[in-house]
Amino acid sequence: MASRARVRRTALAAAVALLLPLGAAQAAPASDQGDTTGARGIGDPYYADYGNGGYDVDHYDIRVSYVPRTDRLSGTTRIRAHAAQELSRFNLDFVLPVSSVRVNDRRATYTQGRHELVVTPRQTLHDGEVMRVEVTYSGVPSTIRSDGIKPWIRTDDGVAAVGEPEIAAWWFPANDHPRDKATYDVRVTVAKGLEALGNGVLVSKKDRHVRRTWHWREAKPMASYLAFFVVGQFDVTRLRVDGLPVITAVASHGGTEGRYAARDLRQSPRVLRFEARHFGPYPFDAMGGVAPAADFGFALENQTRPVYTRGFWSSGPNLYVVIHELAHQWYGDSVSVENWRDIWLNEGFASFAEWLWSEKHGDGTAARLFKQTWRTYPRRDPFWKVRIGDPGAHNEFDGAVYDRGAMTLQALRTRIGNPDFSTVLKDWAADHRYGNASIPEFIALAEQVSGEDLASFFDAWLYTDARPAPTEENGFPPGFTARSARTAVPASWAQIRHTQALLARLEQR
Repeated sequence: MASRARVRRTALAAAVALLLPLGAAQAAPASDQGDTTGARGIGDPYYADYGNGGYDVDHYDIRVSYVPRTDRLSGTTRIRAHAAQELSRFNLDFVLPVSSVRVNDRRATYTQGRHELVVTPRQTLHDGEVMRVEVTYSGVPSTIRSDGIKPWIRTDDGVAAVGEPEIAAWWFPANDHPRDKATYDVRVTVAKGLEALGNGVLVSKKDRHVRRTWHWREAKPMASYLAFFVVGQFDVTRLRVDGLPVITAVASHGGTEGRYAARDLRQSPRVLRFEARHFGPYPFDAMGGVAPAADFGFALENQTRPVYTRGFWSSGPNLYVVIHELAHQWYGDSVSVENWRDIWLNEGFASFAEWLWSEKHGDGTAARLFKQTWRTYPRRDPFWKVRIGDPGAHNEFDGAVYDRGAMTLQALRTRIGNPDFSTVLKDWAADHRYGNASIPEFIALAEQVSGEDLASFFDAWLYTDARPAPTEENGFPPGFTARSARTAVPASWAQIRHTQALLARLEQR
């Protein structure tokens, strides 16, 4: 994971099941009955103006050209969506200057604010009607700040359009909230001699004079913040594993950091096989990872191909960050949050994946890591004040969401037993595959599988601003005391803690 409105990670470095048909988006809330104006927000309780209401996007066809020297990006994005109500006007999240908008092949009028592109089509769109929206634009993304946010990352030789949750609006107009997923075709045109990496499968590379266009396709539903492109000079490795294309790319001339990054990224298929045994089948049609020529302070679980700051490898190998980001392919990418307050379902689960890897590979069991984390944070430590099930706006990536989040899952494992816990992890990924889900739905699943009333357990771990009492009801092993928690530090502890601290450090901007 990465940043949030007015907050970003600067560390080096995370009820009823809803099933969506391939390429479909979850219904956005309509405006008040009788109002034909699409809402400027999708209804997130933390961020009222994130996303938009009144329509659902099915597919984005994004075509941009980029010049690193000037940082100028020019593009045309075609959006196929359908109206979720009578719609005389609708919003898109976008910050670059727009030169034209067309709706269903007819020129539309529009106004543009600091973050919202407000479009008025020639004719009112009917509930259920297909909307084909075309937006043409050009600008310098690094010069644009909206609500204090400027997520655009220039690298030594190009750019990394990577961020969470704010990045899409800096390079394509979108319904920018995880609740409205869509499929993607992305074409990026750059000078020959540069690579342009993106999500999914590489469809083609086409040359025209001194320019080259890279066409990437993500055929599974994807949240807008997970769409990315990176431009630069890379050492690219291509192979096929289990029938899937694997593309890893590390910025050329990366020195020692680059060599460590390349070695760890090459292990991505091995990591994914391990995680698939715990979480179920890998949900996508491509895999890999990218480490650009920049130290931008985080890693992000971009769908099929996470992007990592190379600083994660400044002290040597660091496979744990790869384990963390690839676990998000299940928890965060395939199963996305219903609202941003559900972020524990992303970061706690990815952090726990590191514990599972440590356990399997003899670096320290999850039970020992649980004890060590308990010992690390005394009862009065501010760490326990964060209610990770509802951490509050701008606080989604506090370290407690990661560490207390992993502890919650290990405690659940102890409380309901490993067989039921394993079923819960796999069923969660399968039941909500390519969709969205919330914490109450996860609690309902855990209770259904285990046959237990877990209300007080989850209240203690997720919704109480205090250290949970070390009881068996709260998932502690029998006989657990503060003294029994004093266990030898496992070999993996220092690296996991280092990785987690880097993943979770925040800075107000």
